[in-house]
Parts: sequence; structure tokens; C-alpha cells
Amino acid sequence: MKNKQKKLTLKNFKGFTLIEILVVIGIIAILATIVLIAINPARQFRQARDTQRTSNVNAILNAIGQYIADNKGAVPSGMPAAAASPSPISDSGANLCTQLVPKYISSLPVDPAVTSGPIPSPCTTPYDTQYNVSTDASGRITVYADGEEPAGTNNISVTR
Repeated sequence: MKNKQKKLTLKNFKGFTLIEILVVIGIIAILATIVLIAINPARQFRQARDTQRTSNVNAILNAIGQYIADNKGAVPSGMPAAAASPSPISDSGANLCTQLVPKYISSLPVDPAVTSGPIPSPCTTPYDTQYNVSTDASGRITVYADGEEPAGTNNISVTR
């Protein structure tokens, strides 16, 4: 018996049709869209900035607390009066930089949406951290930040 071998010719090779290629491209596009919706990079960046804001609010409040502990209960002179509306932590609002930096915090953090970076010592140039501070009637201090996720004002705050 002879083994019949088929001759390899171009007629024996079959390629993909245009329809098959378009269907595969369509499926890949649908899967890529689903992945982008699931990952949602813009939302991830907003959440990352809110996490940084929470960390900054805690750092500022810890520095104020350390100042109060070292000064026998006296609050920094730039703090707003009790029951007053929140004051921005800036050179024109609650000016805390000269009393907190660098002894209690290496530099005042700034909202991550602002590109200027932290406020280093000495605090001689105008600054605005985009954070707010207030004191209630019982002497409790609250530091606020405007978060992005979910949208709202002063939705990041820590009180001590």
C-alpha cells in the first residue's frame, strides 16, 4: 500500500474571512470596554487623592495635638475661636505654619489637587493648604478637607 500524501499547495491553506476578523475585533473591543469600566482609572485617581487628603488631615491634627501637649493646653494662636465657622489653613486664615513647622510637622501638607507641594519652613511666603480647621464650644478641634469621592464639601474630617 502506498501512502498517499497530499501535495501542499496554496489551495489547501485556508485564511480568515473578513467577517471572522471583524467579529474577533468586535469581541476584543467589547472586552476592553468592560475592563475599562470595571477599572475606571479616573475614579481610582479620585480615591487615591481622597486617601492622601485623609492622611494630610490626620497629620495636621496630630501636629496641633502635639503643640497643645507641649504648651500645657494652649492652642496655636492662629486657631479660630470656639464655635466660629471653619477657617482655611493659610497665611490669611488660621496661620499655623510658623507654630507647627518644623517642630511638630516637617512641612504643612497641601491638598493633592494643588500642584505647589507642601509648605516648607520658614513660612514666609503666602500659602494656602486648601484644608480648614475649626474649634467647637467644648474645645474639640476638627480639620476638614473637601473630598472628591463621593462629591461634596468637607466630607473628609477628623475631630479630636
